[in-house]
Order: sequence, then structure tokens, then C-alpha cells
Amino acid sequence: MGRLVPAVTRALDILELFLDGDGTLSAPDIVRKLQLPRTTVHELVTTLAARKYIVPVPGQPGRYRLGVRPYQLGARYAEQLDLAAEGQQVARSVAETCDETVHVAILEDTDVIYIAKVDSTHAVRMVSAAGRRLPAHCTSVGKMLLASLPEHELAARFPDDAELVAMTPNSITDPAALRETLAEIRERGIAVENRESNPDVSCVAAPVRDRAGQVVAALSISVPMIRWSEDRRAELEQLAAKGAAELSEHLGHRSLA
Repeated sequence: MGRLVPAVTRALDILELFLDGDGTLSAPDIVRKLQLPRTTVHELVTTLAARKYIVPVPGQPGRYRLGVRPYQLGARYAEQLDLAAEGQQVARSVAETCDETVHVAILEDTDVIYIAKVDSTHAVRMVSAAGRRLPAHCTSVGKMLLASLPEHELAARFPDDAELVAMTPNSITDPAALRETLAEIRERGIAVENRESNPDVSCVAAPVRDRAGQVVAALSISVPMIRWSEDRRAELEQLAAKGAAELSEHLGHRSLA
């Protein structure tokens, strides 16, 4: 492992300051925030401006904003993103932490499609596969994704007279009951499935957001009932939320929290 280069670290620190506030900074602002010598800041700002990483703010002498270069780099990063590949990587990390089955899924009409999966190493575990399609209202990932939809889209997919398929006796089959459940999920930010797609398995799921803040997928952790408890549920909810936030970050999302 090579050593960090102080000048590069300081230049990156300066660029990251533009992520906060109104997105503009002056050299004195940078000196104050980073506690760097004025001469050092002047040299770094001059270099960043010469390379188009920052540009002067029109009508505000001495103030800078991000230039086109960071946008170009971000656009290239976005072009290379593969949700399934990124999801598989994060799912593997989450599964290594909890040793339970982890899925990443997307919504298609009223179904979910699993695009990434990492198995538990336990002998008793959920049997599934990437590419599998299930009714969204019967799964934690599906309910999480449905909860993110605008009301008019949800009504179009699940009208009041819709007949919802039941995969187990615990499956939600009434559109009104589904809407009540989705309202609770929006409030909590976490979805729970209580043996609704598999009579022997419960799951928790959290939302995955893209750089625009839109929910584009959900990450779930599935647990056989022999290892399920309220304490375990609470623990896995936190882990699912953490994993989903990590995947969201990979997709360019920046949390305001």
C-alpha cells in the first residue's frame, strides 16, 4: 500500500466542500473550514480552476463553484454502473455479516424480479434464484418498491377491485389492506414480510436509491422461521437499511442525513 499524497488529499478535501451549503466557496471559506494555510489554499484553488474542476461564480468575485470536470467524471461513472453487479457485491457483504440469504430486486408492473442473490451458508435456508419473478405484494422487497410509487401509479396497478394472488395464508389479498400496509412502510422506511411468499420464511427489506433519489431497487434479508425472532428482526432491519444505503451510494445517491 502506497502512502497518501498530502497535496492530492487537500485538493480532494476542497472539492468535497462544494457538496454542502449553496455549492459556492471563497478561498477564505476554504481556509476556515479546512484549517489550511492561505498560501496552500490559493495554490490549490488556482490549480483546480486551471483544470476546470472549479470555476468563478459570475457576479461574485472571489467565489467558486464546481466546474464541468467533476460532472464529466460523474457521468462516466454512471455510464459504467451495473445495478445487478453492484447489487451482487453489496449483497455478498451483507450476507457475510448476517449469514442469511440476501436479495436485490427491481419492480416490473406488479411483480418483482430478483437481480442479485447471495445464499446463507446454513443448511436450512431460503431456496430461490436470481431472475425469479414473484408477486410484489407477497414480498418484502416488493412491498418496499410499491410503497415508493406515487398514489396514481399504485392505483393503476392495484385497482380497488383487483384480485391479489395468495402464495400463503399470510399473503395480503385485499387492495385496501395492501394500501394500509404500504402507508406504514413509507412511514417506517422498512418493509417486513411475515411468511407471505413462503410459509417457512420471513424477510425484511430497505429501499435502494439512485443519484436522483428515486427508489430503483430494494435489498432484503430472508430468514427461516427457526432463526426468526423480534430481536433478530430488529437487528436485520438495521443491517438491511445499511446495505441498501451502501448500494445507493454505489449508484451515486448522497444521503442528506
